[in-house]
Parts: sequence; C-alpha cells; structure tokens
Amino acid sequence: MIFDRREAWTGRVLLLVLMAATLMPFVSLLVTALHPSGSYPMGLEWPDDPQWGNFVTAFTAARMTELLTSSVLIVLGVVPISLVMATMAGFAIGHLRIPGRRFVFVAFVLGLTLPFEGIITPLYYLVRDMGVLNTRWAIILPLIGLFMPFSVFWMRAHFVNMPEELSESARIDGAGTWQLFWRVHVPLAAPATSSLAILLFLWTWNQFLLAIVLVDDPLQRTMSGALGAFQGQWGTDIPLLCAGSLLILTPTLAVFLIFQRRFVTALLQGSLKG
Repeated sequence: MIFDRREAWTGRVLLLVLMAATLMPFVSLLVTALHPSGSYPMGLEWPDDPQWGNFVTAFTAARMTELLTSSVLIVLGVVPISLVMATMAGFAIGHLRIPGRRFVFVAFVLGLTLPFEGIITPLYYLVRDMGVLNTRWAIILPLIGLFMPFSVFWMRAHFVNMPEELSESARIDGAGTWQLFWRVHVPLAAPATSSLAILLFLWTWNQFLLAIVLVDDPLQRTMSGALGAFQGQWGTDIPLLCAGSLLILTPTLAVFLIFQRRFVTALLQGSLKG
C-alpha cells in the first residue's frame, strides 16, 4: 500500500510539473499581450491596466478574417482528399492483401522518414514548374503528398485488424469489392478516420514552413504561415505580436479542447495498432 501511494503521488507531481511546463508559454503570451502597446514587458508581471484592446488591434492589423478564410480553404483542400486516398490505400494494403503489398507498405514507411526541411528546395522548383507557386495549391498539393505516408500507415493499421469473416459474409451476400469497401468497412472505420481527420487538421492549420517558402502573399497562407508577415510588421511591438500569436493559436486550441478525448484516442490508436 505504501508503494502504491508513493507511485500515485509521484505520478500526480509529475503531471502537475508537466502541466505547468506546458501552460507556461501560453500564460507568458497572455500576460505580455495585455501590456500597453509599444512597451517591453519583463517576466510574468500582470499589468496594472490590462489592455484587452490589443487583441482587437491585432485582429484588425493582421486581417484575421481573411487569414481564417484562407486557412479553412487549405484545410478543406487537404483533409478530405487525404482521408479518401489514405482510406482506400490502407484498405487495399491492409485488408485486400494485394500483390506487392509489402513493398508498397515499406515505401510508405520510408516516406515517414522524409523531413519537410530536406525536400523544401526541390519542392519549390517542382511547384514552380507546375505553375501553382504563390497560390494555395502550392500548399495543398504538397501537403497531401507529404501526409500520405502517415495517413496510409494509420489506416492500414485499422484495416489489417479487421476480421476476414466479415468480408467473407459480405461477399456471400453478393457484395463486390467496391460495395465491401464503402458499405461495410468505411462505416466501421469511422473512429480511425475521424481521429486521422483531427490530426490532419491540426498539422495543416499549423503548417508554417511550406506556407512561407512557397507563397509570398500572406493572405494566401495558413494562419500560422501568416505569422511571419505579422512579425515583420509588428516585430518591435511585443504585446501586439503576442496578441496576434494567441489569436492564431485559438482555433487549434478550440479544436483540441472540443475533441480532446478523440485526440487522445488517436494517439493511443496510432501507437498500439500495427
């Protein structure tokens, strides 16, 4: 019993320390954002007169409405297409046992090792030659390809564990491969696809590198990518810069809080299935 209590208290203390370390950057941003515009706050001192209007100023100066629209369009271009392609590929590799599936699966796994930074230069010239440089397609198309290895790996982990008897019963009832996929396995894969959709949304919304390299117009980027332009304009105004950063972080924080349980399930599902 003594060891159990010690373990319980140790776990709680570690969780509190981890939570404090996680929340500290957000608290620092909030406290700094509430200081008068143009000042240089020191430490985590709460201001005597919190300037909540800094958020309104930053929202207007950064043209957040247009940035929000741009981010939504990019997310709508990346997430649905990635989900459909990854689900179909994961079903073919994990459940249909297509010829050469091991080679294809290994190719996707190798794709997980490609860092964005390592391919950004050839990707720039490829996007330029395609004629979509400085457009939202310059972000959407590469992200679909770059997210595909993980997405296929994720969906394959779901389909490889589906019982063969389920498909055999459907085929006895006259279902073809296409009907088997859409009417039987896709509904059953809803937990996996919804979890993957959350992850893809967060990764797309927070995409920074591709946005600033492949698109010059900040209003054509994601909100995170537009932060670079906002920083260039208000880099010397620390409170406004922090207010703008918090506004950009708000949508992802809202999604995380709303789908917190689903997000945790997504992480566990991706680490346990194989």
